[in-house]
Amino acid sequence: MSEGSTETQPQSPTEALCHDPNHTPRWGMTIDVNRCVGCQTCTIACKHWNSTLPDIQWRRVIDIEQGEYPNVQRQFLVVGCQHCEEPPCVPVCPTGATKQRADGLVTMDYDVCIGCGYCAVSCPYQARTIAHDIHGYYDGHDLTVQEEAVFDKDRLGVAQKCTFCVDRVDDGLAQGLTPGIDEAATPACSAACIAQAIKFGDYKDPNSEVSKLTNDSQFFQMHEELGTNPQIKYLYTTPAVPGREGETAVVANAVSEEEMADPVNPLVGKRQTFWDWRAAMNWCFGGLASGAAFLAWVLYLAADLPAPALAWFNFGAGALMCVGLFFVFLKIGRKMRFWRAITRFQTSWMTRELYVVPIFGAGVLAGLFTHHAVAFAVAGIAALAFLFCQAMILFKARGIPNWRVPLMPWMIIATGLLEGAGLICAAGAVTIWVILGGEAGNLLLLAATVGGIQWAAAAGIVLALVNAVLWHLYRTTAKSRGIPPLSRNVLNGVSLPLHLIGHVLVILGFAVGLFAPALMGFLVGGLAAIAGGFLWKFTAIVRASYQQGFAMPMVPGRGSGSRAAPPRLEGFAGRPAEMQAAE
Repeated sequence: MSEGSTETQPQSPTEALCHDPNHTPRWGMTIDVNRCVGCQTCTIACKHWNSTLPDIQWRRVIDIEQGEYPNVQRQFLVVGCQHCEEPPCVPVCPTGATKQRADGLVTMDYDVCIGCGYCAVSCPYQARTIAHDIHGYYDGHDLTVQEEAVFDKDRLGVAQKCTFCVDRVDDGLAQGLTPGIDEAATPACSAACIAQAIKFGDYKDPNSEVSKLTNDSQFFQMHEELGTNPQIKYLYTTPAVPGREGETAVVANAVSEEEMADPVNPLVGKRQTFWDWRAAMNWCFGGLASGAAFLAWVLYLAADLPAPALAWFNFGAGALMCVGLFFVFLKIGRKMRFWRAITRFQTSWMTRELYVVPIFGAGVLAGLFTHHAVAFAVAGIAALAFLFCQAMILFKARGIPNWRVPLMPWMIIATGLLEGAGLICAAGAVTIWVILGGEAGNLLLLAATVGGIQWAAAAGIVLALVNAVLWHLYRTTAKSRGIPPLSRNVLNGVSLPLHLIGHVLVILGFAVGLFAPALMGFLVGGLAAIAGGFLWKFTAIVRASYQQGFAMPMVPGRGSGSRAAPPRLEGFAGRPAEMQAAE
């Protein structure tokens, strides 16, 4: 070799494959819960590199203490975005701000996000946050010089999360570095981990460290039963016991109902705050409006509801629908970007709902001026489509267990139709009362005056029974469907009032209106139907909407008593007597 030349080090198989232009990696992590000591270095490294807001943390370490003396256990669980193979947050996003790259990384475009929170309630890992304001570490809203230097206003009002330090990965690759091997190209949390508990690499590379670790060690994926295939894999075995080949200390971590009902337990999901009462109002007013418009169209076809009555009724329903959508507008973090929500029709039910609105509006206006059957059909079908979109929006929010149950879409649709029957009956009763000056008169004459009120009441009785059955099934199967204890407690607490107001009073009121006959029965039954629908939807969307929480199904032995690890050296020094006897 000539003087001054340098010798190029041969590349490892991992380095060669990483820089092969024909190879698309699948980046992921392993986290060894046996190695993690809870030092929070990964947390600080993440915050330092990503300059997150003072009250925002993408990488967290939760401290778990379980058991009763002397059988106790303390573990640390590193959590954050899992960069799932099937990420629930991606298809629901109405703007395309949340995307999944070919290498599996789930990224955020802050310039496109509107802060609607749909991705946040769809994440089963509590990995997303939305900051609507900035709070300094020390003096509330007064920022330090350092905080002002790193403050990024583009992150206010939008969803944000861990990206596996995609900038480090991409910049490192551009410089010829290998993520997972070269620290500068590796996510900050992994590069900084003092216990070497966090490893990063390419799962498509059989020679990468993460592939070898998952091939050679036992691991679990958090909430793998949800079908997301998260790409953080938690290793949990301890070293084998010398002289006793194959024996490791592994504890099945069965968490009791009592523990999962304790809001202080770090594994228990918190109540989501991304969709508050303003979001709930969209389901309340939107479901009422769409259910009423569709049912009124059916009555127009089957019960000779007069065209002028249907036209004006649809106009009122459209106004209620706009009220619900206005509440949603108040909730989003970046209001002036609201128009971007129409750009993801191919996957997002929220976008599809917005596409239905102008179709419904066109049908309503055309019907109001022409009284044409086609216009009424467009409005009626669009109303049903809007109601179906609402049902699917909630169902697809996979991060909230009490929303994603298969009964939820049916409940939303059935409730919307019941509320619609209630609105028709209540509005019809008030209209008749105003027209006839408060004199009841002949019921047949009153029905002919407004049209369809009797049929709406009869449908309301049937729908009240259907809703009662659905609610009973929803509540009694909640545990088997994975709805957590805190949510079940809220649902059980509202069950009796809901049955009395939303089902029994509805049936009694409509029965009185039909068989007495009495306008007050239609009015009371109609208002009770609306109140019952609002009651359970507000409860389910706001009060009972606890997040999925975290899971640690298997843990290494670390503690005392039955949770202690087996001896790693010969002898029983320090082992509890009952465990010595068992061995």
